[in-house]
Amino acid sequence: MQLHIAVLLAGFTGILGELITLNEGLLVWYRLMIAAVTLWILMWLTGKLQRLSFKEALKISGIGFLSALHWVFFYASIKYGNVSIGLVCLSAVGFFSAILEPLLNRVPIKKTELILGICSVFGIYLIFHFDAQYKLGIILGFISSFFAALFPILLKFSMKRVNMQTVLTWQMTGGFITLSLVMPFYLRLFPVTTLLPSLGDFLWLLVLAWLCSVVAFQFSMSALRKLSAFTVSLSYNLEPLYGILMAFIILKENKSLNNGFYLGFTIISLTLILHAVILKRTNRKAIEEPGS
Repeated sequence: MQLHIAVLLAGFTGILGELITLNEGLLVWYRLMIAAVTLWILMWLTGKLQRLSFKEALKISGIGFLSALHWVFFYASIKYGNVSIGLVCLSAVGFFSAILEPLLNRVPIKKTELILGICSVFGIYLIFHFDAQYKLGIILGFISSFFAALFPILLKFSMKRVNMQTVLTWQMTGGFITLSLVMPFYLRLFPVTTLLPSLGDFLWLLVLAWLCSVVAFQFSMSALRKLSAFTVSLSYNLEPLYGILMAFIILKENKSLNNGFYLGFTIISLTLILHAVILKRTNRKAIEEPGS
């Protein structure tokens, strides 16, 4: 139950991206600020924060900037397209992960994962081909999925030495600090009438930072203690599905999407199901092998 609540909250971030009227840069900046301050207070009260060397803190902070870029492009995809487009483009994460992870870890590329990733990209292409009005949103979502694939791979190296709570705290803090340095240039390119959120925006930002970031992370961690990492990662494949269903129910986006979207989404969904089946068989085989 905790795991599916975490996945549901992750899917709800797309809805919040539409509800919050701030542009994507300020939206992410406020989210990171609130989440970072909250995590520092929580980690100080619970005593779960590890001491890090300056080099390790700098490394995780740098990765935090990559995660911030993922969120900026993700919310830009929603702003220039819609929630469904932003979420469906996240399926390209599998394609980028199939290429980036072997390259960074210096291991052979898994052909099955690459083929499944290409199928997801083909599904996105079908949406792009049939509905050109979402062209910019799809391009931005595609860039977002690249960063979404890159930063978790880099974080894995740090998580071998540092606990998850400390990694997340420094990731959010690093993302906030580095994005703060970039914001003056960003706002010069994309000027806004006001830097301060309205009361409604601020309340949604609290939901985004507290429920969809801090609480969702705590639920995931709690689930990970009782369930396998395989089950947790597999369950997160439901995030786009949950988010798109909520977009249909809350924002009525199904009325503005044509058949090209549904064709592409069907191919992507079938790819995710096939990937889940392959992972399940691989996991079962690894358990049954002697000495595993």
